[in-house]
Amino acid sequence: MKPTRLAFGGALVGAFVAGLVFASGLDLTRFGYAQSSTPARPAASVAPIVPPSVADLNTAFASIAERVTPAVVSVHSERSARQTAQQRQRQPQRPPRPLDDLFGQFDPAPIQPQQASGSGFIVSADGYILTNNHVIQGFDRVEVTLTDRRTFPARVIGRDEQTDVAVLKIDEKGLPFTSLGDDNGTRIGEWVVAIGNPLGLDFTVTAGIVSAKGRDREDVSVNRNSWAITDFIQTDAAINPGNSGGPLVNIRGEVIGINTAIASQTGFYSGYGFAIPITLAKEVLDDFIEHGRIRRAVLGVSIRDANADDAAVAGLKEVTGVLVQPYNADNENSPAKRAGIEPGDVIVKADGKVADRVNTLQRIIRAREPGETVEIEAWRYGSKKTFRVRLGEASDSVTRVASNPMPSNDAGSGSTATEKLGITVEPITEAQARQNQIPDEQRGLRVVEVDPDGPARQGRLFRNDILVAVVNPQPRRPLRTAQDLQQVLSGMRDGGYLSLLVFNPELQQTRIVNLRVGR
Repeated sequence: MKPTRLAFGGALVGAFVAGLVFASGLDLTRFGYAQSSTPARPAASVAPIVPPSVADLNTAFASIAERVTPAVVSVHSERSARQTAQQRQRQPQRPPRPLDDLFGQFDPAPIQPQQASGSGFIVSADGYILTNNHVIQGFDRVEVTLTDRRTFPARVIGRDEQTDVAVLKIDEKGLPFTSLGDDNGTRIGEWVVAIGNPLGLDFTVTAGIVSAKGRDREDVSVNRNSWAITDFIQTDAAINPGNSGGPLVNIRGEVIGINTAIASQTGFYSGYGFAIPITLAKEVLDDFIEHGRIRRAVLGVSIRDANADDAAVAGLKEVTGVLVQPYNADNENSPAKRAGIEPGDVIVKADGKVADRVNTLQRIIRAREPGETVEIEAWRYGSKKTFRVRLGEASDSVTRVASNPMPSNDAGSGSTATEKLGITVEPITEAQARQNQIPDEQRGLRVVEVDPDGPARQGRLFRNDILVAVVNPQPRRPLRTAQDLQQVLSGMRDGGYLSLLVFNPELQQTRIVNLRVGR
């Protein structure tokens, strides 16, 4: 392991001090002439005056560090050489992501036992610990080290891939533990402290503010699980590899989040980090301790934040709510479908509360128990609908955050341009259907080109998407030829809205896309 470089910071401090000495030595610092030419008497030494508010803040930060740090642990994971070899075979090589997860992992060659390190924090005097799932996932052995240098083997009580939360247990009594707060009341701009073990520097404390709340999976890109619950707190407190699993603490010394990811092109701190809200983590903790498994209420729908076109198609006067996507095999018999919620509906309220975004709806549903009934308010092509949904359990059906497909560079020939949508399409051939594993019911028109200045811009449609059917204007019509699409568009004026059922062969998923016709 390369030694951690501290010389750069020291050089800066040294240069700054030397600069002060140099200026003083040359008498370069001048304050102007005195009215009297007589030598001035040396001024008495005066202690610097610190405003009470600054002094209080300084005391608060120091108190947080002193109170919380003893409950922070270093988590060390190890997998056998055999498991390391199997892991490397299963995972293809890829370039670093812009937003990397925060746990230091070594991938040596030749293959030998693989080690990883992260952070965690004690939540009870009898040794329960919260950390990230990705810190321990796939490892044979987990140990934790306390601030007093004692090391304990840790049992994995449970781990949840959907939230990236894991619960550990060590056999010890009378341990210092953290106070868990409530992130719901946390405001953007509040001071926070991050504590962890970045870059091998054990029990490091950094400070910043809450920069944003409600960041989703697309913003953070740390959890690629399409069923993931994502509702991240964003902070500018310095976070680096090894901080994963450590606490994000408010000015009262309460944990409001679990540090999880950083926004970085290099894998190191570049200004922003992300934390899992502690209210979500506490639900996972309580379920594992009380039930030995996750008991999470779900609607059983694939959803994404509604955009301006979705809102206009639904008949809403403002852009709000979440768009329901088509049901797939894994949620074909979901609670939402049984209640009558259809693809293309825009959910705006749940349980009497506004559901303006995906993470808001997830929070509302998470607060209920499986088997309970909630009232869902949605808009469907200009009509308000109300549904009573008996919530399912996560093991039966879940609420998916819809994925956006990545654009392809593949172009086609023998295609037809559709100016009103800004796309070029061609019918799917038998060979293309077999090669891309496109089911018969999903065959339609393949998008071969997207005009960057057309209505389909901004990530609505991508090359190789399959236009399966027109959902609205009703009645629903399948699309098998370019003429089928042209016929629908010929009866529409510019400024009208078209709802399409779209299949993406790469993701093997269907979705609803709403487009404004014309330029």
